[in-house]
Amino acid sequence: MQVIPAIDLLDGQCVRLHQGDYDQVTRFSDDPVAQALHWQRQGAERLHLVDLDGARTGEPVNDAAIKAITAALEIPVQLGGGVRSFERAEELLACGLERVILGTVALEQPELVEQLANRYPSRIVVGIDARNGKVATRGWISESSTEATDLARRFSSSAIAAIISTDIATDGTLAGPNLLALRAMAEASSVPVIASGGIGNLEHLLSLLSLEPLGVTGVIVGRALYDGRVDLGEALQAIGDGRLQDSVSSPYA
Repeated sequence: MQVIPAIDLLDGQCVRLHQGDYDQVTRFSDDPVAQALHWQRQGAERLHLVDLDGARTGEPVNDAAIKAITAALEIPVQLGGGVRSFERAEELLACGLERVILGTVALEQPELVEQLANRYPSRIVVGIDARNGKVATRGWISESSTEATDLARRFSSSAIAAIISTDIATDGTLAGPNLLALRAMAEASSVPVIASGGIGNLEHLLSLLSLEPLGVTGVIVGRALYDGRVDLGEALQAIGDGRLQDSVSSPYA
């Protein structure tokens, strides 16, 4: 299982939101390139970027930072937030990103996602952000009536690379992942699932290993890394070889 550090960009700075609330912002760094290089040096095999300005407004506020990060890193970078057109996805892929993540348009224009996936195999990811099981869009500001698992099924046979499943209620809380929701998402689709939200310690990461056989192949970690609650090098070693796994109880054991 891949451990993927996250950098959330707001006005060109590295921040974290609490449960997607733009009024509850913690700023960690004003140098996202230096932060990205730090995670690469720690052993990260992939970096996850979120353009929070793009997610909220659809405007490319953070493009300079995004391009600087992709130019500086050797590891692949994926980005989500405000990617709502074919042209915008192509523009981002052309600037060095390995993958782009589509959230709002996955619900509103699923055919567009499939067209992109067919044009760019293994480079398109669907982000499904859910609050109480329902898909939320436009930077989590709007909530739909669509079940997250139904949207996952919609893309089960498509050419997308993965689904990133974010549980808004646990995101930024450090309280642990929503294992039941992740299990439901993994069972709903044959596409690999990347977990996002709630990781607060190493045991939380290890608890996800019980879902790996169902197709949960990665986990995005943000605040816990910045707070020092999780050491990236230790997490990569533990998840990679299963160390400590036997000492952590699983609700699905």
